[in-house]
Amino acid sequence: MAKHAVFSSGTRLWKSVDCVKSQLRLELTLACGQSFRWRETSEGHWTGVIGGRVWTLTQTDDTLWYHVYKNKVEQTKGCDRKRRAGTSSLEENKSEKKFKGRVKEEEDEQVAVTPVKEEEQMLRDYFQLNVNLEELHTHWGKADPHLKQIADIFTGVRMLRQDPTECLFSFICTSNNHISRIQGMVERLCQALGSPLCQVDQTTYYDFPSLTALADSSVEARLRDLGFGYRARFLQQSAKQILETHGPQWLKGLRSVPYPQARHALRTLPGVGTKVADCVCLMSLDKAEAVPVDTHVWQIAKRDYKFASGSTQKTITDKLHRDIGEFFRNLWGPYAGWAQSVLFCADLKKFQKMKETLCLVQPKKEEEDEEEEVRTTCKKTKMKTEGKETVKHGKTKSACCKKATKCVKNERVL
Repeated sequence: MAKHAVFSSGTRLWKSVDCVKSQLRLELTLACGQSFRWRETSEGHWTGVIGGRVWTLTQTDDTLWYHVYKNKVEQTKGCDRKRRAGTSSLEENKSEKKFKGRVKEEEDEQVAVTPVKEEEQMLRDYFQLNVNLEELHTHWGKADPHLKQIADIFTGVRMLRQDPTECLFSFICTSNNHISRIQGMVERLCQALGSPLCQVDQTTYYDFPSLTALADSSVEARLRDLGFGYRARFLQQSAKQILETHGPQWLKGLRSVPYPQARHALRTLPGVGTKVADCVCLMSLDKAEAVPVDTHVWQIAKRDYKFASGSTQKTITDKLHRDIGEFFRNLWGPYAGWAQSVLFCADLKKFQKMKETLCLVQPKKEEEDEEEEVRTTCKKTKMKTEGKETVKHGKTKSACCKKATKCVKNERVL
């Protein structure tokens, strides 16, 4: 049985892509609610499924490392080859075995070239490594000082380019839900309807279900039994509608149409509102300008940007969603959805310790400036009181410093 790859065991099992952490940080990108299929299987090692293959990813300062596990079909073929080789070897003489061994090594070396290139391309596509994140941060920083402060701490948050079917049906599960529960639901969905890929450390990994599997008439009842509630009907009906009305390639085809058209098309599906449609547009359909708006983003807009429209409302209407989206698109530009993801990530409870470092760093600089101002004030007071008694001067200096320091502390608390 295969074991989860660990980088400390050596680099023999790993392949790599040049990628600095300012361009990608796995612990932020894979855990901020974009995809729900990644787990940290050991410290700094993330295991999940991309393109019907199981991957473990980790990184060093300037390199993204990846290991791809053989799926069940590949493992079976490997075992068959070994059995055939064992049977035939009894009938071959030593010279023939040596010759065939050399030929086999050469064949394996040639065959291995293509999968490595394919895997690297899949990884680059999944993380959209063609987009220069540092350049985006520079652009955002000029337009938005608040985002610059957050982005200086939360570097490396990228938008994934997921399979549209997986992205859509995962986000249908997000209605009135939280990340950890969504992860469990998506995992049960894959176990119930997806194909098994491989087993690693007694954990079986599954491919995401196909549209055909999701559209089956028995799916709703089966998913209700698994705790999906009303979402079970939306999942089955959306898959059925896509196949009957549009065809299996329709979702991927939405990548080539304008953002408003893609969002409108998605909203015709059962269980797909504006927020879910925007998530799918941003995270799988190449619509970098899409800004998904939920209660988190609404609070960010009101709290950090003094966004007043709809402030008296209790729910997010379609108009409010559009207004907030346009506000941020005008502020951040064509990659507004990427910028929003940085603020969304920073607002998650699991990352609050990182955000606290931002609050600590900024006041520290302000404190140093204010303390310097206190010293300057005290120095001027000393010059004015020069010639008076030492005791009296000492009291003046002490009172000045205490008063100024007290003011500094009160200002910082407010």
